[in-house]
This record gives sequence, C-alpha cells and structure tokens, in this order.
Amino acid sequence: MARRMAHIVNLDPAATGDAFEYEPAIDIRELVSLEDVMTEMGMGPNGGLVYCFEYLLRNMDWLEDELGGYDEDYLIIDCPGQIELYTHHPFLPILARNLQRMGIRTCAAYLIDSQFMEDRYKFFSGVLSAMSAMVNLEIPWINIMSKMDLVSSAPSSEVASEPEPRNGRRTRRDISRYLDPDPLLLATARDGRVENGRFHDLNRALVQLIEDHPLVSFLPLDLTSTESLEVVVSHIDFTMQYGEDEEPREPNDLDEGDFPEAE
Repeated sequence: MARRMAHIVNLDPAATGDAFEYEPAIDIRELVSLEDVMTEMGMGPNGGLVYCFEYLLRNMDWLEDELGGYDEDYLIIDCPGQIELYTHHPFLPILARNLQRMGIRTCAAYLIDSQFMEDRYKFFSGVLSAMSAMVNLEIPWINIMSKMDLVSSAPSSEVASEPEPRNGRRTRRDISRYLDPDPLLLATARDGRVENGRFHDLNRALVQLIEDHPLVSFLPLDLTSTESLEVVVSHIDFTMQYGEDEEPREPNDLDEGDFPEAE
C-alpha cells in the first residue's frame, strides 16, 4: 500500500463510532444509519439493514458525488458482514454494477476467520457461502483466511517456550487442506473414520459439488507479517488490474558524472 493514496469507504450503516482505526473518507452513515432507521421506523436490525441499502440505491447520486473526488485513488470499501446481502438480495450486485459503470475497477475480498478451521462443518458452510456470493456478484474476487497470526503451523517441540496459539497448532499440510479446501475433510471424521450419520448423503453431495466446481481457495492473512500483507495486496492489484491505465514514467535524465566508475 506504500506510494499510493488510499481511503476507507464505509458502506456499513450499522458500524459503530469506534469501528475504524482510520476515519472513513466516505461514510454511508452521513446518508442513512441503521440506528436512525430502527429508532424512527421501528424496524429490527435485519429489516433496517435492508431498508438502508434500498435507500442507498435510490440515492446513488449521493455516492457518485462522494466518489467523484477520488478518481485516481485506491478505495477500500468496507461492507456489512451479513451474508444474506451477498447471496439473497440484489443490493450488492447492483452496487457493484454501478461502480463498474462509473469506471471504478473493483475486486471483492471475502474474509473468513481462521477460527473456522476449528469446525470443519462451519468451515465448509463458509466455503459454500463464498461460492454463492461469487456467483451472485459476478466481479473479480479473492478469498482470504484472516487472523492467521492466531494459528501456528510449527510443531509444539519447536516453540515449547511460546504460549499456545488461540486457534491451536496445525501442521502445514493440515493448513493447506483448508486454504485449498479439501472436500475429504467433510467426508471423514477427525480420527479418519468414515461417518455414517444421518447427514452422510448430504455431506457426500456437498463433497461432489465442491469437487465439480473448485472455485474457492484462500489466501492466508497474518496482520503481524508485512510479507503476508504485501502478498494479499499484490493479488488484489493483479485481480483488478490496478495501475494498468497509468502511463509509463520517463526515466530521469542522467547527468554527467552520475556514474564516474563507468567512465
């Protein structure tokens, strides 16, 4: 992210005042907030969130005016975490099409917590949700496994003096089966035995679906590692072709004496 002008855009009307480490340059709460909708219209949180996005789509001129001052900048758009907005409602696909119409190159970054690896059923629920959202939004997309700093891939003997990671220790092979989802994790129990429970047929059908449509893989994100951050940003840049429109820069003229050893 160095050497580029980046700004936060908040499109979560339910965000609280301390939700951001940096002040958003554009904030949907200046147009409509979930708190106001729930107070004034007597709606619950889910219905209120749907209303907020319906209101935003009816007032897209507000967002276009706000975005107009950042034509050459890098915008990080923070959206609500409710998965239904990406899989069951048209709001986010319509919003994405409007951004593309405005000439803004977009890439969706779908994050799931490394804690999902603690429960393989919860993990594959996240995989299927990611797959559904990818198909629904139809824009460039990457999936990210966040909070990998809470997971260690080193054997316990190598780090005996360090505290146990919150999400436990895993072998590198085990972690790779989650970053590139292995459907057999769903088909077998933790001890390797084949499950014969009531949901066996359903699990087998899900395994077949994931094998037939291997659309989802995850990039590990460790916020304590600069290299990890750079890898994720480089994938996002490549996915949305960031900087492709920039004119090549002319090299500075070399003055006589700049390289005396070559003379």
